[in-house]
Amino acid sequence: MSEVIVTVRGEHETRVAPEEAVAHLSVRAESSERGAVVEKMSALTAPLRDDLAARKLAGGVADWSSQRVSIWANRPWNNEGKQLALVHYGSVEVTATFTDIAALSWWISEVSERDGVQIDGVTWRLTPDSARLTEAAVAAQAVRVAVERANAYAAALGLTTVTALEIADLGLLTHAAPESATSPKMMRAMAMDSAGGGPALDFQPEDIVIRAGVEARFSAR
Repeated sequence: MSEVIVTVRGEHETRVAPEEAVAHLSVRAESSERGAVVEKMSALTAPLRDDLAARKLAGGVADWSSQRVSIWANRPWNNEGKQLALVHYGSVEVTATFTDIAALSWWISEVSERDGVQIDGVTWRLTPDSARLTEAAVAAQAVRVAVERANAYAAALGLTTVTALEIADLGLLTHAAPESATSPKMMRAMAMDSAGGGPALDFQPEDIVIRAGVEARFSAR
């Protein structure tokens, strides 16, 4: 039999326990005066920043950040359709990456009771180094699956020599839809309320699923 071109897809996935938890918070305030909003926001966020800075030095927090205060104003309407006096609003987003999950649980419970603080969610993930190594291992296994599949096709045709010609992420050889072409892909778990989309204080997240897929073209003789 003459040369046969074999095009296959190889896929693999693994599940890994999260190593870090990223807490997402927002601090909000409102007042009839702009200056009062700025002062209130400063008073609300300063203890959070000091606490997180201390936790980072102690090692329980890998990193944290807070955006600059956003200030805006509008004139609300009452139930009678009358426009009321101008109201000023302030908001700042705070994120903190915890490596100590037990400390995160206590911290979330404590700060959620503070005035003006809202818990927006907790994202679970791997450390950057673990994510890179795991994604590389999963991608390599996807390639091995493609090779095994190509050899199986060749053997079914009575061919014994299989040579790789091309290998690519999903979609680059077969022009699949753009959303299916990313490889590898890491799915991060986020603690959210299934009923309404709000935050849920769930500190037993599911494993993170890391998937990889490749397309490969082989020459079989």
